[in-house]
Amino acid sequence: MLLPLLRPAQLPLRTALLLFLLTVGACAGETSGPSAASEDYRVVSMTSDLAHPWAIAFLPDDSILISERPGRLRIFRDEALQPDPVPGLPAITATGQGGLLDLALHPDFEQNRWLYYTYAASVDNGVTTRLARARFVDDRLHDVEVLFTAQPASRGGRHFGSRIVFDRDGYVFVSVGDRGDMPRAQRLDDHAGTIVRLHDDGRVPEDNPFVGRGDVLPEIFAYGVRNPQGMALHPQTGALWEHEHGPRGGDEINIIEAGLNYGWPVISHGIDYSGAPIGEGIREKEGMEQPLYDWTPSIAPSGMAFYRGDAFPDWEGDLLVGALAHRHLARLSFDADNEVVSEVRMLEAWGSRIRDVRVRDGLIYVLTDHDPGELLRIEPATKP
Repeated sequence: MLLPLLRPAQLPLRTALLLFLLTVGACAGETSGPSAASEDYRVVSMTSDLAHPWAIAFLPDDSILISERPGRLRIFRDEALQPDPVPGLPAITATGQGGLLDLALHPDFEQNRWLYYTYAASVDNGVTTRLARARFVDDRLHDVEVLFTAQPASRGGRHFGSRIVFDRDGYVFVSVGDRGDMPRAQRLDDHAGTIVRLHDDGRVPEDNPFVGRGDVLPEIFAYGVRNPQGMALHPQTGALWEHEHGPRGGDEINIIEAGLNYGWPVISHGIDYSGAPIGEGIREKEGMEQPLYDWTPSIAPSGMAFYRGDAFPDWEGDLLVGALAHRHLARLSFDADNEVVSEVRMLEAWGSRIRDVRVRDGLIYVLTDHDPGELLRIEPATKP
């Protein structure tokens, strides 16, 4: 089977090598897990001029917004990356794993032009995760509003999260990492290691699970998560799915529900980087949720999307997960009970850290976390 590979013309040797490797990888199946199957797709490099890109948002005019972790917002339009970053961003602290992070359009973006984004901000002699919004008009940001600031800030540069998802009722969810300080994920007076739920203007919903408890921050919807860098709504049920980095093993996929404790760091399917046990050294404990699926060894998951579309009809409903450490795009199929029945590893021959994955009109768009980083498109090898 031939998988055509389209990359910039200035890289002929790398192009030829990767074409060969992708073809061999496809014939071998590029898979792990319960089943194996080769797939008929090709990978198109749309641009390779990005600096540690983090997230994608599709505009109604088919332009693509791309966040770069160093603190720039870029526009890909008319098959080209525009030379100048979008002006109007607030001060962004690009430190460690922090910087400009996720992007999401308001469900009514065509009417109100609200673009939501998360970023690392310097506050209170530390750094923390923030959610803001601004109106995207004439390729500029206007009327910037900070909607949420995770408290307390800390000095570390790790585990900011953070993904943004709007649910079907218009609530906005934000994932916040534990900031590299494990016990914080079990504290309900601390936003670190939690999933936050807000109205679209930043107000706290009255039906959030801990509203009215003076010892709990009311924005918290669920807690006990480590470094969640993927969230997506299930296309049929509307449930919020999340994945997070484990340490050495124990990367997790979870279905997030109100008020639940997802166990980190008391329980884990992984071990510490030193080889020592995590928390209580156990995998299960009453009152703490088990993951739907986990990876050991860790693949370092980032970015997540459910596939919907006609380009690859056999993939309908599959979950796509980027892998930073093992450098591939995982495609997982589930049965009616949400049990994984197959895991196919795509793009292994590409050799890049996958930071984000999105689906539009049945085609799959992927960001590679490098400098220079790429925007890739996965499409059928033979167009209809």
